[in-house]
Amino acid sequence: MAGRLTTHVLDAARGKPAAGMKIRLFRISGDSRHLIAEVVTNADGRSEAPLLSGDKLETGSYELVFHAGDYLRATGQAGEGVLFLDRIPIRFGVADAAQHYHVPLLLSPFSYSTYRGS
Repeated sequence: MAGRLTTHVLDAARGKPAAGMKIRLFRISGDSRHLIAEVVTNADGRSEAPLLSGDKLETGSYELVFHAGDYLRATGQAGEGVLFLDRIPIRFGVADAAQHYHVPLLLSPFSYSTYRGS
């Protein structure tokens, strides 16, 4: 089976998927970041397809940037001022490109958590 990278976002404060959140994926090379994908979550808080799959998923370092502030404002959970959480970067490594890497985000206006899911 070919490897793939997936994500989803759950709004822990509202108890439902975070629909409509922009997520950007970067490949890290030394001190540089290269944008390789941009998606918006669907009604289930997921992208419609894997962010990377097959030959496009390579070993190395990546960074997902979740545009949480825009989402929190759109859902009425944050005002227009300075936010505690705005853009949330999660940098992670892919050691075996043949595996499935799932990087979920559990979000509230004042906290977040992530883990390597299945």
